[in-house]
Amino acid sequence: MASVLVVEDDQFVRSALIRHLTELTTESHTVRSVGTALEALREVAHFRFDVVILDLGLPDLDGSEALKMLRGITDVPVIIATARDDEAEIVRLLHAGADDYLVKPFSVDHLSARMAAVLRRARGSAGEAPPSRVIRVGGLTVDPLRRQAELDGAPLDLTRREFDLLAFLAGRPGVVVPRKELLAEVWQQSYGDDQTIDVHLSWLRRKLGETAARPRYLHTLRGVGVKLEPPREPQP
Repeated sequence: MASVLVVEDDQFVRSALIRHLTELTTESHTVRSVGTALEALREVAHFRFDVVILDLGLPDLDGSEALKMLRGITDVPVIIATARDDEAEIVRLLHAGADDYLVKPFSVDHLSARMAAVLRRARGSAGEAPPSRVIRVGGLTVDPLRRQAELDGAPLDLTRREFDLLAFLAGRPGVVVPRKELLAEVWQQSYGDDQTIDVHLSWLRRKLGETAARPRYLHTLRGVGVKLEPPREPQP
């Protein structure tokens, strides 16, 4: 059973979500619901939730702005519920800190599956003790215990998912990790969109000072997977 906050201004949709989450699932979740972004921020500040389902079309504040504000006060997993299916918009939401997204209209079974995946990831991250050793690959240093990373002595400003992805790859230097394994181990799900991995790899590359065309640490083998290895010494 999970504690869920539903942020949705459409009363019909809101009632349907509450009924499904409290009565029609195998686990009867505890649900609180609000219709505005400011109410959502107050709820999160006063109560502990396991997951937030956030509509973007809120009357007082766009949901994407509400997401940024939520991320300023909590790491609670957020699933975006949106009628917007524009790829650039979805990428922007993931960059802003969304853990997953659903495009309306969606089935309650689809929502349940996405919620279960997000909750597995969150509980897995909380329940597993990170390795204590500091990982060094070339000029890259990753400290899983303190969740800190540095490149050539300079700290890297990484999101939670960026750090998880970097730490997982850095712990296997030179090993090509299949995308399915990344989804299973970093995202804790057995299926998903490769776009999610590509987006996070792109952000990581930017922060590592490289590009897909000119990689230094992160190397993608098309159709195989991804590996992290120290930069090669320039040829004399």
